[in-house]
Amino acid sequence: MAPRRLLRGLRRSMGGAGLALCVGLASPVAAEVITGARFEGPTTRYGHAILGDGIEFTELVIETEDWANKVRYRVTLPADHVFEDLEPRLWDITDDGAPEVVVIETDMARGGSLAVYDQTGKIAETPHIGRTNRWLAPVGAADLDGDGRIEVAFVDRPHLAKVLRVFEWDGTALVLDMELGGLTNHRIGEDFITGGLRVCGGMPELITADADWSDVMVTRVVGGALQTASLGPFSPAAVEAALACR
Repeated sequence: MAPRRLLRGLRRSMGGAGLALCVGLASPVAAEVITGARFEGPTTRYGHAILGDGIEFTELVIETEDWANKVRYRVTLPADHVFEDLEPRLWDITDDGAPEVVVIETDMARGGSLAVYDQTGKIAETPHIGRTNRWLAPVGAADLDGDGRIEVAFVDRPHLAKVLRVFEWDGTALVLDMELGGLTNHRIGEDFITGGLRVCGGMPELITADADWSDVMVTRVVGGALQTASLGPFSPAAVEAALACR
């Protein structure tokens, strides 16, 4: 539940979209490990304000380290895209033991998508929702079904459709694997996302609310399908307890 804030730092302008080397000398990509990421370039060019204000971001700065160097890479979005997000997430999507950067990237005409970046650029992206002012809220990433591949979960349109969607990394792309309706993790104007991923007794599980915010819900994969159950009445304290496996 990270607070929404403007992040400022070293900036270097770059024409068009793409990935720019910002600081340091790059070693071979395979030797680099992502250690941090942040948004820069605040903008009001979209104005959806789903997170409580009209400010989104146009740049993603990725920080890496290898045995000798610290390097920063900068992604600058085209004029019709924004990062409609709180802050970047460092999640291991490719299951190689090192994190990638997971963000909400919105096409201003086609809505939100979940995008995955590393120091080479964008390596995967889910389909955009399909129209302007439509958003998604990430939940977590883990091998949810025990098949040795990482799944990443988000709630598609948490204020409208309220559908939990799970995409699997197939080695080259994110592919829709499972989905389940009746769940949500965000209310319009809130500057945080409710719930997330927990591991209790070795089993990864997803914590959200139900569609009307009456219950805290736990969702897991059983027999290749998503199953959900109530953990009790909803409250912020109940969500915190659920994430802590209490």
